[in-house]
Amino acid sequence: DLFFVIILAVVLVYMIMVGQFESISQPFIIMFTIPLALIGVLWMLFFTGTTINMQSLLGVLLLGGIVVNNAIVYITYTNQLRREKEMGCMDAVIEAGRVRMRPILMTAFTTIFGLIPMALAIGSGNELRAPMARSVIGGLLVSTFLTLIFIPVLYTLFERLKPKDSKAPATKKA
Repeated sequence: DLFFVIILAVVLVYMIMVGQFESISQPFIIMFTIPLALIGVLWMLFFTGTTINMQSLLGVLLLGGIVVNNAIVYITYTNQLRREKEMGCMDAVIEAGRVRMRPILMTAFTTIFGLIPMALAIGSGNELRAPMARSVIGGLLVSTFLTLIFIPVLYTLFERLKPKDSKAPATKKA
């Protein structure tokens, strides 16, 4: 049932972002960060010898929100630069990466450092919640850095594939 909840959450988040961004491609670019996070989750669970269980899947659900939020921060600022400062696509992507890298890294690292005691099972009862913390930490470590690489690449690719508006003047029929 938790797999269904995760898939439902992904679909609902995508639908909300389509309405917010008024685009189909930009929410797709943002949702592309979730598989990047899953790479880190699987690596962390494998290297720590942790099984995939309910707690680690709850961590995946939590991780999805954090990773999507980081991508939204990046894409929103890129769109803002293109709209308000009329920057070109490549210039806006580079500037957004430079300006928004610090907030994205701060979000990821504060979450990671906050979950380290839980992941190490320090304290009473934390051995039950350790798989959740480990999955979030692994996913954030990998997805944060891959997001800062893949999101700009996908953004520029999708912008190049967009059909250009024809600037030809309309002919009047007499």
